[in-house]
Amino acid sequence: MILRIRRWAHRHAEEGRYTPVGIVFHWTMAALVVFQIGWGWYMGRLPAGGDKLAAFQVHADIGLFMLVLTLLRFGWRLIVPSPINDAAGLGWQTRAAHITHILFYICFFGLPLSGWAMWSALGDGPSLALLGWLPWPHMPFQDLDVSLQRMILDWAEDIHLLLVIVLIILVPLHVGAALKHHYVDRHDVLEGMLPELPEDRQRRKAKRRGGKPRAPRPASEAG
Repeated sequence: MILRIRRWAHRHAEEGRYTPVGIVFHWTMAALVVFQIGWGWYMGRLPAGGDKLAAFQVHADIGLFMLVLTLLRFGWRLIVPSPINDAAGLGWQTRAAHITHILFYICFFGLPLSGWAMWSALGDGPSLALLGWLPWPHMPFQDLDVSLQRMILDWAEDIHLLLVIVLIILVPLHVGAALKHHYVDRHDVLEGMLPELPEDRQRRKAKRRGGKPRAPRPASEAG
């Protein structure tokens, strides 16, 4: 099964493209990250009460879905390596991209886990559910001493806030780097993560048959 998946993915990797599965993972996570950041900002401005609790419930339910999605995406990444594209072998830029991806995964795992811990450390609070319908258990903090629960809550809040700040910094850096590769360097990085159009497929086939690669954009046009 894994060998079949890898052979299928290899056809996309030969063209410098991510698989359709990888593309869906990427853009779904991107949309959820933007929503969660915006929703978190919205929650922070709600007065205490039922509306704020309901907003936290939505935030938590989607966060659990992101945790599951991250686990699936990480497993997919272990089976199907990323394609080799124009951004590979660029020295510090390639190393920075690898570090960025690692930090993204730390945020994608750490944020829902710390949020889950925060919710669980509140005692017998509202129940959790994956996307609002699949029941999700609390972490086993209910039998701990109240002071220890408070300590867990404080630590989880601090970690959550720190990772939110890291994510808010990473997102514009990641978007800026992708746009720079596409519009300035004329690399194929962004194209490999977008839905494939028929004309793009024909151009890549011509390139494999010996056509000239896309020339770098002149510096006079880049600005």
